[in-house]
Amino acid sequence: MYTIPGHHHISMITKDAKQNNHFYRDVLGLRRVKMTVNQDDPSMYHLFYGDKIGSAGTELSFFEIPLVGRTYRGTNAITQIGLLVPTEASLTYWKSRFQEHNVQHSDITMYANRPAIYFEDSEGLRMVLLVSNGSKAEHWESWEGSNVPAEHQIQGMGSVEITVRRLDKLARTLTGMFGYTEVSRTEDEGIFQSVQGEVFGEIVVKYLDGPAEKPGRGSIHHLAIRVRDEVELAYWDQQVRARGFHSSGIVDRFYFKSLYFRESNGILFEIATDGPGFTIDGDIKTLGEKLDLPPFLEARRAEIEENLKPIEEN
Repeated sequence: MYTIPGHHHISMITKDAKQNNHFYRDVLGLRRVKMTVNQDDPSMYHLFYGDKIGSAGTELSFFEIPLVGRTYRGTNAITQIGLLVPTEASLTYWKSRFQEHNVQHSDITMYANRPAIYFEDSEGLRMVLLVSNGSKAEHWESWEGSNVPAEHQIQGMGSVEITVRRLDKLARTLTGMFGYTEVSRTEDEGIFQSVQGEVFGEIVVKYLDGPAEKPGRGSIHHLAIRVRDEVELAYWDQQVRARGFHSSGIVDRFYFKSLYFRESNGILFEIATDGPGFTIDGDIKTLGEKLDLPPFLEARRAEIEENLKPIEEN
């Protein structure tokens, strides 16, 4: 039986790609590793930020929808993203940096049994910095071009929080289908890890009754979890279908292959392969600096570029 080695990426909605680029590149110090378009709607940007090469498990991705409204928070939604930093000293560094850049943030506190700082971007996307204490994927690479010192850089994704009406349903999907380990559980919260003892594949599920979230700017569209290759992806496609979920079937996204399904609460999951990765059509030295298009969209480049507003570099 195959296992899930951690998170792959997580995708959000932004109203303003230029503002988004400034925050995640210049404030958080992440590398913009790919500037492309939504393959299902090439009129909108799809931006990816991550480590040096956008390794699986480090990628934050954003679809730009200029006319999108606000998010109305509620249940049955992915509600918070954990980002890992190396040490507790890093939290002190980030608290000062957030103050300098007028980022809404908490004091140093605890989250999922780890020292933490809660913060939000300007669109209300909820995130939390977590101390990794060495719990990071071996393949993640520090980016020497970041304006954040290497010893305090965001390393990759940690605990992802999902809020649902039916906690037991999601718990059974994570443990029964994907083989996650339940590391703690109450009536109102469960913590699940794809690799036991490691935070880079951790999902925190919280119970909340009430209206479902109405997505908008700053909302999270889906969580993608990792598989190593297409053989494993085909296996998971069978497992998803066998449990009565509707699978999108395997989709070739050029940078990886994936499938999509919604679990019983309506949470959208993607299952994505590690490769071939973002260097398939770009040099490591210049990743994310120009608009990259998958081959099937290349013939429409002039039309696509005409409809996109430039993201000005600082």
